[in-house]
Amino acid sequence: MTGPRTQDERDALTVEIVFALVTAGLLAAVLYVVVDSPALFGDLGRAQERAWQGAAFAVATVGFAVRLVRALWLFSRHRR
Repeated sequence: MTGPRTQDERDALTVEIVFALVTAGLLAAVLYVVVDSPALFGDLGRAQERAWQGAAFAVATVGFAVRLVRALWLFSRHRR
């Protein structure tokens, strides 16, 4: 793409970025709760709870990053 972007193109990019961030955040929250549910709702020891929380944080972080990159990458491919 050459030249400056139009206002419509800038608005579309802004909306797509916000959409990607919101959906990635929601996915990360759901993944965290699903993976951490044994620690949230179970009667586990402190070490086991921390292990589940660490795993949940890792899965949620990866899910957030993958969703964000995928949504923005698909948007950029769609614009071409």
